[in-house]
Amino acid sequence: MSVRLDEPKDTRADTGEALPKGEPSAGPAVSSLAGADGAVTVIEPRRGWAGIDLKELWRYRELLYFLTWRDIKIRYKQTLLGAMWAIIQPTLTMLIFTLFFGRLAKMPSDGIPYPIFVYTGLLPWTYFANALTSASNSLVGNARLVTKVYFPRLMIPMGAAIAGLLDLVIGGSVLGILMVYYSVIPPAAVLLFPLLVFFTFLLAVGVGLWLSALNVQFRDVKYVIPFAVQIWLFCTPVIYPTSMLKRYEWVMNLNPMGGLIKAYRACVLGHMPLDWTALAVSGGLTIAIFLGGTFYFRRMERTFADVV
Repeated sequence: MSVRLDEPKDTRADTGEALPKGEPSAGPAVSSLAGADGAVTVIEPRRGWAGIDLKELWRYRELLYFLTWRDIKIRYKQTLLGAMWAIIQPTLTMLIFTLFFGRLAKMPSDGIPYPIFVYTGLLPWTYFANALTSASNSLVGNARLVTKVYFPRLMIPMGAAIAGLLDLVIGGSVLGILMVYYSVIPPAAVLLFPLLVFFTFLLAVGVGLWLSALNVQFRDVKYVIPFAVQIWLFCTPVIYPTSMLKRYEWVMNLNPMGGLIKAYRACVLGHMPLDWTALAVSGGLTIAIFLGGTFYFRRMERTFADVV
């Protein structure tokens, strides 16, 4: 089955089949009008707040695949090194941090060699930062598509975040090499790694939904995003351990990425037990940010085609 962007009509209206009352429940209002050439589907914005229409997202699942694949091809098109950038970026950052923070500043690392300590934090952080930036700019970058055809707009930032998962997988090869070099054996908790990646994805999409909707209204948001990401990096225990904070460690738990980075290290390095409290707080905040971003995005969605 293929997706045709130039025919957003509901096929049930073409066959004369009556649409179920109130469908879609969280999407735009759809009605069938009988004309001289047959039934026509009319798409109108809904009033009030709306959440995720899972049925609608499932119907457009192939579109999500094509948007994701397009973002992947655009990212590496006409590049000399291609997917190697997914390794070069975190590796060079790790080397710089190791030199300045590990060697010169003597930053503690909870008894773990500093290169693998910082890389274990940089790997998910790099994915999060890139996915957040891509999702935040995705609507403006797809303005022509948004204004010409109807489809669930959630597909655009979600596709941008999913495309970044390939970089996470490729960059994970360096982590494997470091674990072999430093003779690090992961504990059984490493099985939670996919769950942590899922929460990182939800957080990136959630924040990206907020910022992408704001970016449509206020174009200077794109200038704030890089600065905000840099500040967020230093507020997250990527280059330093949470043990440095001592009695103020609970403040770090209010940063969703703080608890996730701590959980990543515990699952991969096994140098300390998993902090379930910090992970639960980060998970709860991540879900809240994602749901809040979804509702705000859906409320503002009705204006995207007019102002993008």
